[in-house]
Amino acid sequence: MIKRRIKDKVKQALGYQAAVAIIGPRQVGKTTLALEIGDEVDAIYLDLEDRGDRDKLSDPRAFLEHYEDRLVILDEIHRVPELFQELRGIIDRGRRKGNRTGRFLVLGSASVDLLRQSGESLAGRIAYVDMGPLDILEIPADADDLNTLWVRGGYPDSNLAADDEQSFQIRKDFIRTYLQRDVGMFGPRVAAEMLERLWTMLAHSQGSLLNASRFASGLGVSAQTVTRYIDLLADLLLVRRLPPLRANIGKRLVKSPKTYVRDSGLVHALLGIEDYNGLAGHPVVGASWEGFVIENLLAAAPERTMASFYRTAAGAEIDLVLELPDKRGLWAIEIKRGLKTRPGKGFHNAREDLKPKQSFVVHPGEGSHPITRDVEAIGLREMAAVLEGGNGAGGRT
Repeated sequence: MIKRRIKDKVKQALGYQAAVAIIGPRQVGKTTLALEIGDEVDAIYLDLEDRGDRDKLSDPRAFLEHYEDRLVILDEIHRVPELFQELRGIIDRGRRKGNRTGRFLVLGSASVDLLRQSGESLAGRIAYVDMGPLDILEIPADADDLNTLWVRGGYPDSNLAADDEQSFQIRKDFIRTYLQRDVGMFGPRVAAEMLERLWTMLAHSQGSLLNASRFASGLGVSAQTVTRYIDLLADLLLVRRLPPLRANIGKRLVKSPKTYVRDSGLVHALLGIEDYNGLAGHPVVGASWEGFVIENLLAAAPERTMASFYRTAAGAEIDLVLELPDKRGLWAIEIKRGLKTRPGKGFHNAREDLKPKQSFVVHPGEGSHPITRDVEAIGLREMAAVLEGGNGAGGRT
């Protein structure tokens, strides 16, 4: 059993809020974590994919108020969105009796924004906790495990599979399940074959500027349709659109977002890459590593961190720009797959434009060392730990 870093955060939220929602894509371990927490407090668990459990909520007020002194876990709540309105009244009546916290733990396989559309009635009554796949701070600290995480991705069943072949098949099955069963719950009906082609195109274009017209031409649909499909994949937490930094510096800036299939293992499954040997010689290897690093760093970054990239028409570029909360300033991050860590001229030009508080070159090795007076080379695991702790490397704050 791998200890998930967000467990303490979920328990803390249950200590101050009536309802807590764990938000993340399917199969990242939300149910396992919820049941682990539930076992500690003798919770009631309902799987809303199960017809029998849904039938128990034919009169939700009667059922849920019967267990008003116990935590109730509601899994796959997006399947019964009308339940949110009922929860509001149940929570408010409980508050008047003194039952103010730790009433409901709800799990959903969609983005916070999408779930909030259903849960608007719970404003002020619910806390949201994001849960992603396994990340660099949750696995053993050695190179083999780092490469396994990169190749197989962070979905637990895939990452912990007996071998690469089994892991690859698990990810292919995961993709098929999403396309054939889950996508239709959150958006307009989309042909599974069409969406798989787009998803595969996004994997081939990992880390590229979004060009909806080019995708539309390849799929035989409109650019607006492509944008709508990408919106759906983003809502399902399967694709990330990294926005360009908006900066008033008097230079021509790129305006399109960069797109990433969020889990590196899914990138490789979509492209038919089964193991490290196949990945090392594939054209996507550099972009795959970049997306992998970005996802791991954002998983470790403090709440309210704003992420973007920076690129000018003249070629100044920073792979990842983090605006940290609490006046910790702007951090510039260059991503390198090899152990040669010296950044190019474009990174230094971009630093002159933005004047970040801290600058790093992240690589797959270990430790950290200065490159220049203002730029530090640092391993991925160490960089994630720095972000989780909220301090700069090398003792700087």
